[in-house]
Amino acid sequence: MLIIKLIYILIFLMFSLIAFAYLQIKMAGMTVKDFFRFIQANEMLDKLYVFSKKYEKFSAQEQIVFLKEAEKIFSAFEKVPSALWEDDYSKYNQVLTTYKDIKVIRWVG
Repeated sequence: MLIIKLIYILIFLMFSLIAFAYLQIKMAGMTVKDFFRFIQANEMLDKLYVFSKKYEKFSAQEQIVFLKEAEKIFSAFEKVPSALWEDDYSKYNQVLTTYKDIKVIRWVG
């Protein structure tokens, strides 16, 4: 009987934490879908940051892939408050600068 009560308490705590997280996301003005896209974009930002340091060596096809992935990241970051990603601002800015440089190179060439 004690084990059943303990299981009910743990299940209640789990649902309480999920509800609390959901409310925090809503209070920040986001949807859950936008929040998960932001998490995925944040992981991709790290990868693109590494690539942005050597973009001069990219082939035309690699540049196109970089541009498309960067656009996905930018749209995901636009939908969340900047307070969530202020620690990654330097990476974001480097990727944005590389994005602009590649756009100029592709436009001129």
